[in-house]
Amino acid sequence: MTSLARRLKPVDAVVIGLGAMIGAGVFVVWGPAAAAAKTAPALFAALLLAGLVAACNATGSARLAARYPESGGTYVYGRERLGAFAGYLAGWGFVVGKTASCAAMALTIGFYLWPQQARVVAVAAVVALTAVNLRGVTKTALATKVLVAVTVAVLLTVIFFSFSSGTAQAVSLGSPTPLAAAGLLFFAFAGYARIATLGEEVVEPQRTIPRAVPVALGVVFVLYLLVAIVCVRVLGMARLAASTAPLAEVVPQLSIVVRVGAGIAVCGVLLSLLAGVGRTTLAMARRADLPRVLDRVHPQWRTPWIAELVLAAVVIAVVLLADIRGAIGFSSLTVLTYYAITNLSAWTLGGRWWLKAVAALGFAGCVLLAVTLPPGSVIAGVAVLAVGCLTYAVTRR
Repeated sequence: MTSLARRLKPVDAVVIGLGAMIGAGVFVVWGPAAAAAKTAPALFAALLLAGLVAACNATGSARLAARYPESGGTYVYGRERLGAFAGYLAGWGFVVGKTASCAAMALTIGFYLWPQQARVVAVAAVVALTAVNLRGVTKTALATKVLVAVTVAVLLTVIFFSFSSGTAQAVSLGSPTPLAAAGLLFFAFAGYARIATLGEEVVEPQRTIPRAVPVALGVVFVLYLLVAIVCVRVLGMARLAASTAPLAEVVPQLSIVVRVGAGIAVCGVLLSLLAGVGRTTLAMARRADLPRVLDRVHPQWRTPWIAELVLAAVVIAVVLLADIRGAIGFSSLTVLTYYAITNLSAWTLGGRWWLKAVAALGFAGCVLLAVTLPPGSVIAGVAVLAVGCLTYAVTRR
């Protein structure tokens, strides 16, 4: 079995975590979350709750990644700590859910750059970024650094110029429902796991990963909070709930600049997502939970090239058929399942009492957010997880 090369330094790991998160929430999730929350206070409460659950999950992910520094994330941790089925369910949920996330991010690029031809632009983005990933993780890290810099510049521009815009009237859309919005906003935080799924390519993972994860998560939470304040202040809840490109509407005088910058920024999210899903697919194929052909590592580039190409093909198919809001809800359900297994795995590590308490809180939070998602998302997510369980049972027989 050919292993992946350890090339990611601490700064690279933090940047990949930032690249996986910044963009998912800032550029696409506010509309569905506002529609679910109904009121501004409920939206901010949902953001805090999603951030708290993410912090608990990040603590468990970092501890586990330091113990098991190889590609696959919770797919590996679940197998090692809870058994083969738990690992399989985590891996299945991650691969399926994050494939939907890839499609959502690709469509977001299209909606910002060329709304009339969003799906065409999305397909082109998937093809181009897959080509970057195939060339190796150092190319991915370098490209992500550039894209994160663009993202932060766009966000700071929006925040700065938003203060010259008018203030929207505070209008409620109905009774506040922060829990439903928190499940959707969790979609925006899930990228920190990308650091763990690339564990086989991180230099000194036992030290680097536990430090990189909280740094990336903390930076992202502050940015999300600022952008949420700006969006609610300028657009109001009703307009925000209906928007597919809210940041472009916040500063209409810079609409073109924001649309181009946002499109480029979300490319960083998609780039990191494709890398993380490809590595989990590799780990599952190594253990025969997915077809063995997917465990091929390119001899020169040291990347899981078959897995990356198959993933790109599936994402393109979803892009051509799916709705972006449905993809976000569906992805949230499956990824929350993944992190519930993360927290159960972290619980078994033992350690100080507060570490076990964090794992228990993270598990309870994942379950709570999952069951309060919109009913359509819950039904679709449960159906796909059931298909995975059935497949596992049949193959084991």
